[in-house]
Amino acid sequence: MVLSLYCVDGDKKVLRYLIMIPLLTTLSVISSWYGPGFDGLRTASGSRFNQYGLTAAHKTLPFGTRLRVCFQRCAVVTVNDRGPYVYGRSLDLSRGAADAIGLTGSGVGRVKVTRLT
Repeated sequence: MVLSLYCVDGDKKVLRYLIMIPLLTTLSVISSWYGPGFDGLRTASGSRFNQYGLTAAHKTLPFGTRLRVCFQRCAVVTVNDRGPYVYGRSLDLSRGAADAIGLTGSGVGRVKVTRLT
């Protein structure tokens, strides 16, 4: 997994470090979910977005990366899009993935993420 660390320089957010995180390392990150309004549109990877699928958006992980994401429950998701675009959030889950882990009601929460591939 790649962890991106940014510094604020005036009005700009500047990338300072990219840290490689080995497989099977677990991180605790802030996650949200998305779906309505995007269903059927193309993702950054070129695939069609299915809001009920088990997918995720991440800023830097390669497309196809599989992650185990846990909140109240756990699910395995595949990165197929870029985002989230809200400061402080590291992962955007599809509605199906958020439903699977119990995140839909709260909308945003701290999840545990383990890179599987």
